Amino acid sequence: MSQNLKQPARYTITAALPYTNGPIHIGHLAGVYVPADIYARYLRLNGNDVAFVCGSDEHGVAISMKAKKEGVSPQNIIDKYHGIIKQSFQDFGITFNNYSRTSAEVHHKTASDFFVKLYEQGDFIEETTEQLYDEEAKQFLADRFVIGTCPKCGHEEAYGDQCENCGSTLNATDLINPKSTISGAVPSLKETKHWFLPLDRYEDFLKTWILEGHKNDWKPNVYGQCKSWIDDGLKPRAVTRDLDWGIPVPVEGGEGKVLYVWFDAPIGYISSTKEWAAREGKDWEPYWKSKDTKMVHFIGKDNIVFHCIIFPSMLKAHGDFILPENVPANEFLNLEGNKLSTSKNWAVWLHEYLEEFPNMQDVLRYTLTANAPETKDNDFTWKDFQARNNNELVAIYGNFINRVVVLTNKYYNGIVPSPGAYSQVDKETLAELKKYPEIISSSIERYRFREAGQEVMNLARLGNKYLADEEPWKVIKQDEERVKTIMFVALQIASALAVLSEPFLPFTAAKLKKILNISQSSTKGSLEWKDISEKETLLPAEHQINQAELLFSKVEDETIQAQLDKLEATKKENENMNKEADPQKDTITFDDFTKLDMRVGTIIEAEKMPKAKKLLVLKVDTGLDIRTIVSGIAESFSPQDIIGKKVTVLVNLAPRALRGVDSEGMILMTENADGKLVFINPDEDGVDNGETIN
Repeated sequence: MSQNLKQPARYTITAALPYTNGPIHIGHLAGVYVPADIYARYLRLNGNDVAFVCGSDEHGVAISMKAKKEGVSPQNIIDKYHGIIKQSFQDFGITFNNYSRTSAEVHHKTASDFFVKLYEQGDFIEETTEQLYDEEAKQFLADRFVIGTCPKCGHEEAYGDQCENCGSTLNATDLINPKSTISGAVPSLKETKHWFLPLDRYEDFLKTWILEGHKNDWKPNVYGQCKSWIDDGLKPRAVTRDLDWGIPVPVEGGEGKVLYVWFDAPIGYISSTKEWAAREGKDWEPYWKSKDTKMVHFIGKDNIVFHCIIFPSMLKAHGDFILPENVPANEFLNLEGNKLSTSKNWAVWLHEYLEEFPNMQDVLRYTLTANAPETKDNDFTWKDFQARNNNELVAIYGNFINRVVVLTNKYYNGIVPSPGAYSQVDKETLAELKKYPEIISSSIERYRFREAGQEVMNLARLGNKYLADEEPWKVIKQDEERVKTIMFVALQIASALAVLSEPFLPFTAAKLKKILNISQSSTKGSLEWKDISEKETLLPAEHQINQAELLFSKVEDETIQAQLDKLEATKKENENMNKEADPQKDTITFDDFTKLDMRVGTIIEAEKMPKAKKLLVLKVDTGLDIRTIVSGIAESFSPQDIIGKKVTVLVNLAPRALRGVDSEGMILMTENADGKLVFINPDEDGVDNGETIN
């Protein structure tokens, strides 16, 4: 593998900066933060020097748009969501060494200095272009502040950067009949000067570095997207824009302009590392400049171009920085068969999950890892979440640990027994146990976290099978010495699980270490990753363990149904918001309307029409007479439920034979958002049958 460091002196791990216009959902977790945390925890367990950095991305037009929409300042928006996001990560056990924010002073200075260095080196090109300008709002319009008709498909609400109907990438000036979303005015074209990074200058470098150097070790989805972009030919990309929210352009002529958010955001990794190093009394530079540092970017597929082509081109232009060793981007996670959508609230929000499933962080971590969209889009379902919890975490992992701890306390008052001579099965089991650190490491180091997580569960399966086959609860009656050896071997497996499952199930691992009375710190007495394969004994004889605690609890059907109902309610709400009223019918005159004779009536009899699924035969007291009306409402109402119901009746409709029964009128109905029929009925007291409706 090109550039692959065998023994890095340190690791710099970055996780995509979440955008502070909303909270974190499971798609973000599965795509970026869970795999990044697994990797960071694993490296630390192996004694590596790790800087795991992230922070809130707080600039750009989406923040401005949300602020305008809510009638608050951009600062209000970023403070609100930065707080929610940071707390959610903390509660979920994501072990960033530093979580910063791009509104921080250290970031403004770092990004400004970076821009100035490239500017002074002559790495930018200056261009004056015509852009859309809102005369009423007195500002240039960023792409998302313009809507108009898509020139490709004719969709009338395309944005200035993309049509969400056909997916085409657009320029705001391409739109037909553009309008400002700020004032509603028709914008004019006005000249403005900007600086561009000429990506075409870096094509040869990118071909050598990615297409030749990382052909065999980058994920196919990442490599393929990079190759496509490079093969198509790279074009200059603006690094500044006309906006009042962001980092001011720090050179002459930059008044009223800010650094484009895609330029300033990845520099946030550098500024976050600086912030951490200053706090810890470290030197930040080796983590970004030393060739014996391994840097890995964890991102979702929508960020591949920025992290594999644009940011590396910026680093290359700067000249002082190393390049990422790998960018193991994941694809997208769907929810119950539909794309996750922040705007449509089609998501499982992390802060809500932590409230609704207290102390169950590891269940979500495990499910998201098992279903990670590593090579293709994948689907999260609540039924799968339940099955993973009940059938794997509870029935395999939890069951094994519970049996080991309960039996050790029952037979030996919680003291690890001294083993006798090992049987062939014991030797094979312990030999199998020693293979797991290398098996799991191999998967993690190739960024195959799904595979690695399943190997942890396979270790729990090994323990379960060993106990089930050896049956200490039966053997105790005939051979107490043999049971000491069985329990000793089972306790070694439990100890290994406490260490090897920590990257995947950190809260469970901490609880298990407490139960087994294993030190959790990196001081003397704690177990490290390599100990599982190298140490002869992990939990020595005469060691005192604690009482059993349930590591996982079963998730019941009603809990899952509540989540499905919540999503169904969201779906209905979205349908109602998007539901369009039927178009108005042809205009009629007042004389036309007066021809309709509508009266208040009461249903006095009702029965199903034989061999007809939808029809009810009704007897209705109209105040004029009692007449028969056949109505197609049988799928919404049962006969007994509507007897005595007051209804609105069109009485002067010409009779019509339906299945041999003359129907002498029509009941007026409408349909609610769920598609259920509803009577248009006069409920006020004192309204008598036969009253006319005007």
